[in-house]
Amino acid sequence: MNVLILGSGGREHALAHKIAQSKHCSKIFVAPGNAGTQKFAQNIDLNVNDFEAVKKIVLAEEIEMLVVGPEDPLVNGIQDFFTQDKSLSHIHLIGPSKEGAKLEGSKERAKEFMKTHQIPTAAYQSFNPSQVKEGQAFLDSLKPPYVLKADGLAAGKGVLIIDDIQEAKLALDEMLTQQKFGEASSKVVIEEFLDGIELSVFVLTDGKNYKTLPTAKDYKRIGEGDTGLNTGGMGAISPVPFANEAFMKHIEKDIVQPTINGLQKENIDYKGFVFIGLMKVGNQAKVIEYNVRMGDPETEVVIPRIQSDLLEALTHLKKQELNQVDFQLKEETATTLMLVSGGYPEAYEKGKKISGLDLVEQDAQVFHAGTKFENNEVLTNGGRVLAITAFGENFQEALKVSYKYAKMIDFEGKYYRTDLGKDLENYSN
Repeated sequence: MNVLILGSGGREHALAHKIAQSKHCSKIFVAPGNAGTQKFAQNIDLNVNDFEAVKKIVLAEEIEMLVVGPEDPLVNGIQDFFTQDKSLSHIHLIGPSKEGAKLEGSKERAKEFMKTHQIPTAAYQSFNPSQVKEGQAFLDSLKPPYVLKADGLAAGKGVLIIDDIQEAKLALDEMLTQQKFGEASSKVVIEEFLDGIELSVFVLTDGKNYKTLPTAKDYKRIGEGDTGLNTGGMGAISPVPFANEAFMKHIEKDIVQPTINGLQKENIDYKGFVFIGLMKVGNQAKVIEYNVRMGDPETEVVIPRIQSDLLEALTHLKKQELNQVDFQLKEETATTLMLVSGGYPEAYEKGKKISGLDLVEQDAQVFHAGTKFENNEVLTNGGRVLAITAFGENFQEALKVSYKYAKMIDFEGKYYRTDLGKDLENYSN
């Protein structure tokens, strides 16, 4: 089977690395890919939102499966584009329809879906530019801190958590009337703050059946102690130590099953990954958000923990036969640590030479996130540059390996957090 993966980050490198190991994989392409994927796959330079260009490659290379990594093409309707084109409709496309992708593309739509299907989440209201005063009045009814979310896609940066009421009111005005996050904040969802600890649950579904993938804990903020600006993710740990069997049963019964049942009830064509961002409040889980694809950098710890043939499982989605797949996971803990460019998530420079990659041995796997190969050198080409994934009996052991190589790999302006896992030390593995 010839497989094309859309995307250029660590998520796509991890997916391609896993799929390439399958006995069913004949040839693998990544578009546009990076310096890491080009070692075992063929990179193709194209815009993931140019569906005609994607079609051209799919037909020319006799692609049988298209795995969509990032959210933009899904929200823009790539699945519908393939389904409605007779020359493409036979392709196994991994990702939901445009309607299904609204669960990520619109925070308001996600909240309405949860309310309809009685899925636990924070209380909320949404506001448009003509409702700034109503939104500010709603803020007055809440206790700090205040959570403001741009309704649309904002590259993981459209969520503000603010302690001061006046600052929150000003931020709401900036989002709605000054388009702080562009078109994404033409509508803003304000919700109650949930005080707890975060985790993510990943599900693979054919729209009827599902397999629960490993849990993960992501670290979003740039600074130590979870301070500073939000990023696309500074590292991740899987499994989450506090997600014991009883807690996972609660998540499956009250969140995962109602989500999959809700997709069925609403006749939403959904064949792909569901990322469920959760907050553990006491012993209860509440949904913070849905993503309609795998997360990054969570993919770099979740996918390596899958023991089964992932490509084989994906081939069962099209005919809704995922229930026929035997899905095995590794018991060990995986950690990944992001090395990022100096200045990220604000202004940063690209094109810095990366050294030390050849020092990484078999006890770790480096997934490239923002890199390019030029003049026989690997250079930085993004804010998040590399994800160093390692295994261990527990997260402490795995992190030792990730941090060992973080010191060895170097590029100008390199930065990484040194406190991953500190918030989990009170929980036994």
